[in-house]
Amino acid sequence: MSFAWANQYEPKSAFTKWIDEKLPLPRLVYNAVGAGYPVPRNLNYMWNFGVLAGFFLMFQIITGVVLAMHYAADVSVAFGSIEHIMRNVNYGWLLKYAHANGASFFFIVIYLHIFRGFYYSSYKAPREMIWLLGVVIFLLMMATAFMGYVLPWGQMSFWGAKVITGLFGAIPFIGEPLQVWLVGGYAPNDSTLNRFFSLHFLLPFVIAGVVILHIWSLHIPGSSNPTGVEVKKESDTVPFHPYYTAKDGWFLGLFLIFFATIVFFAPNMLGHPDNWIEANPLSTPAHIVPEWYFYPFYAILRAFTGDLTIPFTGIILVPAKLLGVIAMFSAILVWFFLPWLDKSPVRSGAYRPLFRKFFWFGLVPCMAALFYLGGATPEEPYIVLSQLATAYYFLHFLVILPIVSQIEIPKPLPFSITEAVLGKDDDAAAPSAAAGSAKPEGDAPDGALQPAE
Repeated sequence: MSFAWANQYEPKSAFTKWIDEKLPLPRLVYNAVGAGYPVPRNLNYMWNFGVLAGFFLMFQIITGVVLAMHYAADVSVAFGSIEHIMRNVNYGWLLKYAHANGASFFFIVIYLHIFRGFYYSSYKAPREMIWLLGVVIFLLMMATAFMGYVLPWGQMSFWGAKVITGLFGAIPFIGEPLQVWLVGGYAPNDSTLNRFFSLHFLLPFVIAGVVILHIWSLHIPGSSNPTGVEVKKESDTVPFHPYYTAKDGWFLGLFLIFFATIVFFAPNMLGHPDNWIEANPLSTPAHIVPEWYFYPFYAILRAFTGDLTIPFTGIILVPAKLLGVIAMFSAILVWFFLPWLDKSPVRSGAYRPLFRKFFWFGLVPCMAALFYLGGATPEEPYIVLSQLATAYYFLHFLVILPIVSQIEIPKPLPFSITEAVLGKDDDAAAPSAAAGSAKPEGDAPDGALQPAE
C-alpha cells in the first residue's frame, strides 16, 4: 500500500546511506513492517493472528532444525531416537514438547486467522490473491504436519500413515501406483520414513517462501479492516510501528503464556497416548485418529459410508472410499472459489445481518461439530451426525453464501474508517454528499451501501 502521507525512509549516517545504496534491506523492512507502512487505524485483535502465525512458523523451523540433528529416520531406531532426545539431549524434552505443541498452536492461530477471513470477507477484491496464497499455505501446512506426525514412529504414527496414504489407492487407475510411489512400498517402511522426514524438513521453507508472497501481495492493496471500507485519507491510518508492533507484541506475549502453560504443565494433552507405544504392524489400535487439527476433514472423510450406485442395478459408479477422499479435499478446495461465490459488495460481516446469522449459528457450530466428530469413534450416532455436518458445510459455501450475498440488505456503511472510529467525519461526508445519489458498483439493493446517519 503506497500513500503520499506514508513516512519515507531516510538513512541518517554515512554507513546507513551506503547500505541503502548497495542493499536496501533496512528500507524494505521499514516500508514493510515499520513506520513507512500505513495501516487502518481500526484493526481489532483478530488482525493479530497473522503476526502470530509468522512467529510460530519461525519457531517451528528453528526447533525442527535442532531436533533434526538428533533424529534418526530409520524404523529400527526412530522411536528410540525420540526417547534419546527426551532423556539424553540437553533440554531435549523441552525442544520436543515445544515443537509438538507448537504445531498445535500454529494451527490454532491459522484456524482463527481463516475464520476472521470468513467473517470479514478478506477474500474479496482486491485481495483475492492474498486469500488464494493463504489457502496454499494451509494445504502445505497440512502436508507438513501429516509427515511430521509419522516421524515419532509410534502406533498412531504408523497406522495414521497407513490409513491416510491408503486413501490414494481409491483414485481410479493411478491410485495404487501412486500410493506405492508415495510410501515406497505396500506399507509404511524405511523408505516412507526417509521420504517423509526429507519433505517434513523441506516444506516449512517452502511455506516461508509462500508467506513472503502472501505478505507481498498484502502490501499491494493494503490491509483490510473490520468495516470493509477502504482507506481514503491520512487520518484513516496509523504507522504499523509503533502502534501495531506494540499491539502485536502484547498479544504475542499473552499467547505465549498459554503456550508455555501447555508445554510445561500439560505437554501431552493435545497428543495421543498410543503414540508413546512403538509402532507395531501386527497390532492395530482400537481407534485410529489423526492429530486434532485434522479432525474436521477426517470427519468429512468418514461421513461417506455408502457407494454411489445406479438405482435398481447395484452397479457402483463411485465407491464410498473415493467419495470420502473427494469430499475431504473439496472441503478445502472450495475455499479457493470464495471470492467468486460471495457476490455481496459489502465485505464486513458486521454490516451483513443475514450473513452473520448463518455464520454464527450455521458455519461455526458446524465446524465445532466436525472437530468433535473427527475424534469420535466411528459408530452411531456419530456417523449420522458427521453426515449432517458435512452436508451443511458444503451447503453453506456452495448454496447459502451465494444466495445470501444476492438477497440480503446490508446495514449502512460509515463514510470512512475515521468515522467508524471517532464518529462523524465531515471531511469524508462532504465529497460523499456532493456525489448525490450515485450508486456504488455492484448489484446491491438500493440504499444497501448508503452512509450511516
